[in-house]
Amino acid sequence: RCYDIEPVVGEENQYIAYVAYPLDLFEEGSVTNLFTSIVGNVFGFKALRALRLEDLRIPKSYIKTFQGPPNGIQVERDKLNKYGRPFLGCTIKPKLGLSAKNYGRACYECLRGGLDFTKDDENVNSQPFMRWRDRFLFVAEAIYKSQAESGEIKGHYLNATAGTCEEMLKRAQCAKELGVPIIMHDYLTGGFTANTTLAHYCRDHSLLLHIHRAMHAVIDRQKIHGMHFRVLAKALRLSGGDHLHSGTVVGKLEGEREVTLGFVDLMRDNFSEKDRSRGIYFTQDWVSLPGTIPVASGGI
Repeated sequence: RCYDIEPVVGEENQYIAYVAYPLDLFEEGSVTNLFTSIVGNVFGFKALRALRLEDLRIPKSYIKTFQGPPNGIQVERDKLNKYGRPFLGCTIKPKLGLSAKNYGRACYECLRGGLDFTKDDENVNSQPFMRWRDRFLFVAEAIYKSQAESGEIKGHYLNATAGTCEEMLKRAQCAKELGVPIIMHDYLTGGFTANTTLAHYCRDHSLLLHIHRAMHAVIDRQKIHGMHFRVLAKALRLSGGDHLHSGTVVGKLEGEREVTLGFVDLMRDNFSEKDRSRGIYFTQDWVSLPGTIPVASGGI
């Protein structure tokens, strides 16, 4: 039901419509079903020149049906024993082409040099030049060696994204058996069902989960069609992820200061007030769902 319509200031033939849905239309704990309903076929209707989902308010009773992030911000800091400062990490470059042994060596040098984390890039999966199991083994060796020498807990975002959920969980299980603290998933290319499955596995097996947003710009970059990233960020918090790339105002990727700070707060705060100047259209109460750490990706 559309309960309000207002014109977009400064734009001709553009309007903001506020639409409410009965809660019983949605399956509990399923971001997949949520998105199928609210951003499914409606975006392809001939009657619409363009349509963009700017924000959504998720009822508290519906939020309670989701697990959310496997750990949350405070639990992660407790596990790593690091407080009062941001975590600092980097992606290994060149991201494609290194052998597993050389890749592990680069991880060791970065971690021993003072970083908290190193990271697989989004398209590092299991290619002919570096199969996933070899990478996991050499990176685990780098983590343990740098921890022993520095006296700090270290981590590397091992990308468990795979072509099937079964293969993804096999990689997550290998990471758990190696004793590493954190794994990674590409949640948009991997899909929300796979992401929620992995988030539940991480909660059950005490793994941290880093989330990459590869493919987001296909969905959110156009100003009059698609959906804003704040919607994707809210969906990820429901589906589950301890970290999520949020871009940054000063790096190589697009980002407006106030709007970026707005959805950064939506990711980590327990309660967010409506603030149109920051792109927040609705007050949102997360009813103690764990927060997600925003990752300033794209260079600082």
